[in-house]
Amino acid sequence: MDGWRARLGFLLPPGNPNVEPELIAMHKPGVSVHFGRMIAHGTTGSHEGQDARTRCQLDNIDEPTEMLAHLRPQVIAMAHTASSYMLGRAGEAELTARLEKKYNIRFTSAFASVIAAMNKLGVSKVALATPYAEAQTLQGKAALESYGMTVVNYRRLENVRNIYEETPERAYGLARAANTPEAEVVFLSGVGMPTIEVLQALEQDLKKPVISSVGAMMWNCLQIAGVEPTLKGYGRLLDPK
Repeated sequence: MDGWRARLGFLLPPGNPNVEPELIAMHKPGVSVHFGRMIAHGTTGSHEGQDARTRCQLDNIDEPTEMLAHLRPQVIAMAHTASSYMLGRAGEAELTARLEKKYNIRFTSAFASVIAAMNKLGVSKVALATPYAEAQTLQGKAALESYGMTVVNYRRLENVRNIYEETPERAYGLARAANTPEAEVVFLSGVGMPTIEVLQALEQDLKKPVISSVGAMMWNCLQIAGVEPTLKGYGRLLDPK
C-alpha cells in the first residue's frame, strides 16, 4: 500500500486540471497524494467571476475537507492561492485553527507554504508574477506585505483567456518579465498555471531562487508530515545544494 510514509491531502478548485499531475510528479516513494474538489460554480479558470467562485469555495470548505479527513492524512493543504489572498492573514489563521480543531489534522495552504519557503530561504524582496487580473494581483501583493515582505515589482500575465490553459513556457516568460535586479526571489503565484517544470531553468538563468505555489506547497506538506522535503529538479527550495 502506498502512503506508508505519509498521506498528503490537497483541496483543489473544481476546474483545475494542472495541479494534480504536478503534485503526483513530485511525490516521494512511500508518500501518497490525495485530492478533494472544493465547491464553486460558473466558468472555471476565467478572470470573470473569480471572486464569486473563491467566496463559494471558502463558504463551503468544510464539506471537501471532511471527505479528505476520512483518509487520515498527516496534512491537508488548500491548493488555491487566491483564497488566501481573499481571506487575508488574520482570516486564514482563523480558518486554519478552526479546521485543525474540527478534524484534528494539520491544515495549511499554498500561500502559507510560500511564506514558510521565503522564510526558509531568508528572502524578503519579492518579484511577484501572477496569471490574475489586477485586483487579485494587488490582493496578493498586500498579502505578501502583511507578512513583512517587500514587493519590489509585480507583473501580470497578458492575454489570459483561461488560467488553466496556460503553459510552462508562458510561466517562464512571466517570471523573467517580473524579475528585477533588486528582487531576492521570484514568486510565481497560483496553482492553476503550470510552473514546476520551469523552476530549475529559471533559477539557472536568473541566478536567484524562484518559488511557485505548487512547489512550496509540496515542500511544506512533506515537512509537516515529517518526510525529508528533498526532490531533485525543482529548484533550491526542494533541492538545496
